[in-house]
Amino acid sequence: MKSLKWLVLSIISAVLVVAPVAMAADVQEDQKAILVTGASSGIGLKVTQDLAAAGHFVYAGARKEKDLKALNEIPNVQSIRLDVTVQSEIDAAVAIVTAEGRGLYGLVNNAGVAIVGPMMDVSDDDFHFQMNVNVYGPFRVTKAFAPLIVASQGRITTIGSIAGTVSPAGLGPYCMSKHAMEAFTDALAAEMEPQGVVVNIVEPGNYKSKISASAFNRMVTEKVAAGVELTEAQKAMQDRGSNDRSQFKDPDEVSDAVMLALFDENSKLRYMVVPNQGEAAFTIGKAVQELVQLNEDQPYSYDREGLIKLLDEAMNPVTE
Repeated sequence: MKSLKWLVLSIISAVLVVAPVAMAADVQEDQKAILVTGASSGIGLKVTQDLAAAGHFVYAGARKEKDLKALNEIPNVQSIRLDVTVQSEIDAAVAIVTAEGRGLYGLVNNAGVAIVGPMMDVSDDDFHFQMNVNVYGPFRVTKAFAPLIVASQGRITTIGSIAGTVSPAGLGPYCMSKHAMEAFTDALAAEMEPQGVVVNIVEPGNYKSKISASAFNRMVTEKVAAGVELTEAQKAMQDRGSNDRSQFKDPDEVSDAVMLALFDENSKLRYMVVPNQGEAAFTIGKAVQELVQLNEDQPYSYDREGLIKLLDEAMNPVTE
């Protein structure tokens, strides 16, 4: 009996010792490593905080030392110096992530800037800056980290904008860059699907961020340094505080959409996220208007019934 009692106690002790280890292993297995670019503020910071709070490990890309230090204070976050316009920093980031040994499940291409002002007033340098960050940036970063994402059968999510559909006056270069991300997402999704990688895009409307203020301040600084006066339109924007986005909602809804894009088993290709009905109507209305314009007065036009049939088929796709 004594030996039997000893055996039972031994088994119980073994279970109590092993169980926490097994539980810890499960938690570690569930933890995904994800890189977020432009993580110092706005959408990027919110996504970083939410991913980390959910138990995932976040490599948070930022440029400034103070931002890197602040990001490191967040549990489950490791900041990485990452300017998406500098290939050497991208290569160094790949080396860091690879050396850590966690692999990389997700990439969130969030870093972005916005050049404001009439198209014909935008300097070549400002236009290059816009495209270098918003178009070349996601291309460079995605290309560099793609092998790690493929190895983990992970996901690539890009933060686009409703500006990828609408193009109001005064935001031409920015809208051009976001239109480019639409094509980037469509092509990349088709190319990566056979490799087991899910690609999608989150398209926010107007939410609180520093993107406009940063761009406007950069423009003003450059013009002052060059001894060039602001145009009347730019002065009016400065007086109105048009670069101030503090009046908009916090980007909680955008972060929620990113979580779906990264983890939902039935994730979508596109996630439009807007703060109100007006922005939804404006964006969808513009997409419908473009459809009508494409269809109008061409040899193979659809009539109204034909367009409605196409819409019905798109909304209720047949799955095999």
